[in-house]
Amino acid sequence: MNSQNRTRVREVMSTPLETIAPDASVPEAAEKMHDREINALVVRTSPRSIVSSSDIIAAVAQGEDITQLAVSDVMTTDVETVTPDLYMEEVAAMMTTYGIKHLPVVDDDYVGMVSSTDVTAHLS
Repeated sequence: MNSQNRTRVREVMSTPLETIAPDASVPEAAEKMHDREINALVVRTSPRSIVSSSDIIAAVAQGEDITQLAVSDVMTTDVETVTPDLYMEEVAAMMTTYGIKHLPVVDDDYVGMVSSTDVTAHLS
């Protein structure tokens, strides 16, 4: 397959990027994900962070009272990112290697999100 027929991240990434503050409550994050029908939000912190439905489910499974937790209590920090010009095959390899389902897209700043659902849809 030549590079002219390959799909790049910029062609499939979700925009606009959905974000949430680290001090927002976990229920607020869950509500935002539900309302927008997505499974992850970028948390604008340094190092780069993300909160996903899996993070929230893990907190519930551990017996945490999520009504008392902030996003910063459950988020994943120092997340992997991709650039808009990366090929989707490379994204699929990263997701497999790191066992992740969401990758923020960064081009100096955040510009979007690519998910395992995007990868599946465009590589099948």
